[in-house]
Amino acid sequence: MGEAPAFFVDHLENGYTNGFGVKSEPKNRDTSVLIGDRSFVIGGNHEGNPLFLGVQIHDKVTNKWSSPSVLGTGPKPCKGYSAIVLPKGRILVIKKGSASDDSIWFLEVDTPFIREQKKLLGREVVAWSKGVRGNAEKPIVISGPSGVGKGTLISMLMKEFPSMFGFSVSHTTRAPRCMEKNGVHYHFTDKTVMEKEIKDGKFLEFASVHGNLYGTSIESVEVVTDSGKRCILDIDVQGARSVKASSLDAIFIFVCPPSMKELEDRLRARGTETEEQIQKRLRNADAEIKAGKSSGIFEHKLYNDNLEECYKTLKNLLGINDLAPVNGVEAVEGINLPKEHTVTKMDDKILIQETGEGTKNKMIVLDLSSINGGAPGRTRGIVLDTVKSS
Repeated sequence: MGEAPAFFVDHLENGYTNGFGVKSEPKNRDTSVLIGDRSFVIGGNHEGNPLFLGVQIHDKVTNKWSSPSVLGTGPKPCKGYSAIVLPKGRILVIKKGSASDDSIWFLEVDTPFIREQKKLLGREVVAWSKGVRGNAEKPIVISGPSGVGKGTLISMLMKEFPSMFGFSVSHTTRAPRCMEKNGVHYHFTDKTVMEKEIKDGKFLEFASVHGNLYGTSIESVEVVTDSGKRCILDIDVQGARSVKASSLDAIFIFVCPPSMKELEDRLRARGTETEEQIQKRLRNADAEIKAGKSSGIFEHKLYNDNLEECYKTLKNLLGINDLAPVNGVEAVEGINLPKEHTVTKMDDKILIQETGEGTKNKMIVLDLSSINGGAPGRTRGIVLDTVKSS
């Protein structure tokens, strides 16, 4: 296969003028990708979080620099990068010498998600997503009023198929209680940190309860999916509405009681709440049911009048039958790339040729024709192959 120019790049040895007679001095390892009249400079540290790779924008028409809002969890800085302009407003960034699960990244600069965020935030926005091989099953959002039995249905799924399903660990700003472990029961975090991450678009949904923040981060859902499990989110209708509006492609299921009378009987049968608490739960449940049925969020509605039948219907919705393997979802694999390499592009394929002493006559081919998903979560569907180079 012949080589073709992969991208327009400046390595910024001389810097750019910033419009005020002073030169910007990015480091030599920084990479600048030219798209139209704008250069996206990738490298160094992100000013809001020094652990992540930085992005700056240089407008050649106005000769001015800007630091965009960077959404999603970005890659960590490393020794060097290759960058390739892709269709539909994306830049492929390949980190040199990185671990297999941290080598392929996508920077979205003009996708529908980015254009929407620009309107909402009123400023320049870019967003990162990590590239991974293969596809994964859609996460499952299950909602329903208190006492409807959704927790029991989820427990039945987890017990019968422990290798197929997993929960995302929520974040909270409250202090841990006795025996609660960070990263197991919750991700316990500082309020200012969580507020900043919410602002940076890293949460699917969040709510303030008694002065503390609770929420589901995009990364916590993707980590479950990366492990080869299908993520289950047990959240209320308001949280489901936020997830629906996000870029996460999920299945939405609402569990209804057979009647309000049956729901009241179940709540009273618990024997754990006062009359005032029961009446409050019933009022909330009535509002939740009305919102769940009329919101247009949920593709599927289950009526839990018989637990075993409802569970059977739930499994059918998820494509599970008695013949389904327990570990039916394949774990996501990392992408092993040579530490030193050159990169070229041919159509939807990225050709990565190892360089240096002892190089084998092989080339890694990344096929991007089937990629899906994207910022601020994961870009999946990458196909990888190794071929003899010529």
